[in-house]
Amino acid sequence: TIANESLRTGLFWVHLVTGAVAGGVILLMSATGVLLTYEKQMLEWADRRQSALVAQPAGARPLPPARLLPAASATSEGAVPTSITMRSAAGAPATVAFDGGRALLVDPHTAATLGESSPRLRAFFRATTNWHRWIAREGTSRGTGRAITGAANLGFLFLVISGIYLWVPRLWTRLQFTQVLWFRRGLPPKARDFNWHNVIGIWSAVPLAIVVAGAVPISYPWASNLVYRVAGEAPPTPPPQVTRAGGPESRSAAGQKERRVLDLSGLDAAWVAAQAHAPEWRSMTMRPGDSATAPVVVSLDAGYGGQPQLRSTITIDRATSAVVKAETFDDLGPGRRARSWLRFAHTGEYYGLAGQTIAGIVSAGGAVLVYTGIALALRRLWAWRRRRTHRTEASQAA
Repeated sequence: TIANESLRTGLFWVHLVTGAVAGGVILLMSATGVLLTYEKQMLEWADRRQSALVAQPAGARPLPPARLLPAASATSEGAVPTSITMRSAAGAPATVAFDGGRALLVDPHTAATLGESSPRLRAFFRATTNWHRWIAREGTSRGTGRAITGAANLGFLFLVISGIYLWVPRLWTRLQFTQVLWFRRGLPPKARDFNWHNVIGIWSAVPLAIVVAGAVPISYPWASNLVYRVAGEAPPTPPPQVTRAGGPESRSAAGQKERRVLDLSGLDAAWVAAQAHAPEWRSMTMRPGDSATAPVVVSLDAGYGGQPQLRSTITIDRATSAVVKAETFDDLGPGRRARSWLRFAHTGEYYGLAGQTIAGIVSAGGAVLVYTGIALALRRLWAWRRRRTHRTEASQAA
């Protein structure tokens, strides 16, 4: 009908303009998203390779945290560790983290340090993440970068949703669907770009919409709060802004510098209590706290770190080794569960390796959509300019 054609035409032009304006940033986010697809697995693989020379003594048990943490701290010029991660896999190193994103590998059986955790690979992923989230902005200008990527992501979500309507043929016939559902060979450049744009758009529309929508609450607090409200839960109160100091020094409320001291009391008993409470784990991360009275927080993960439904957090009293609080994914409120799902559906990690692979494929498809969309728009612009030039020449000749 005329109304449907008018809607389709209007939607097409908004779709085209949005793609032309935000296309460059969308292409950047899609390409860097592909590079980040298997970040966790690649880092773990690199750490395993780095510690391949570690011989696991027959029947030996890993040393407790109170033996491993001081060794790592001594190697790092006395820097105070912020956490230690142990893995259940045989031969896997322990990872001791410090402020500033630095991580040190430690032999869990001898406490010998094995060097920094894949420094080049981690630097690559940090740089890629910086481009992906903030278009390589640093410091205070990251707010500007986040605003640009957030707006481009909203535009991308509109492109995907509107594209679902535009990519489906006007006439629902077998011939029409064949032309947009399958790649065709031997087409001229314009027809090829049109075919690729429609085929990739139709097949990737649903997972791509989930991936893109998952990033919106990351960029905008109002979107995150909306997720909580839709799920029937009040949004959490934003935490106070705290500036963390680099290295072992921090500032007290009085503004005086105070040196952080690692207190090892109760850590080993807390570690044993956490294992007994949740014996099925793939990795365990302990955050020891800054004082002898601070509780010990242990995170247990049965997955690769991006599946919140496989994680649990246990808070243990340092003095008594009693479990004060145990929280699993099912214990969270509906809003927080929905927010966690969106966060890790954005990377595909919620659904494991298969989900990551699908997210990586549709991110690559998003890059091709941008390329073919811009190519089609430029061809349309050149054709319009040629027609305008011909009309001008014809009117002058008359």
